[in-house]
Amino acid sequence: MNDNKLFKLFLKVAFAEGISYLILLLIAMPLKYFMDMQTPVRVVGMLHGVLFIGFCILLLASTIKYKWSIKIATLGFLLSFVPFGTFYLERILKKG
Repeated sequence: MNDNKLFKLFLKVAFAEGISYLILLLIAMPLKYFMDMQTPVRVVGMLHGVLFIGFCILLLASTIKYKWSIKIATLGFLLSFVPFGTFYLERILKKG
């Protein structure tokens, strides 16, 4: 039962990272460039950065623990740069 603890944490952080990325792209950045509001980008950007680092660390830890292939690990890393990518990664990981 404790064996899936890391996996569940990874999925939660991946979800949060994906949401923070969308908020950054769809809300904070438009506020910065169209309304000249700098604060949302600073706050959401910092949160997203922390979540991204956590995502990368948990991706590495999960890859080692669950013996994921380099292909899956690389795909996971690359998908974190694509809007909605972490949500797609979750579907891939839950299938196989």
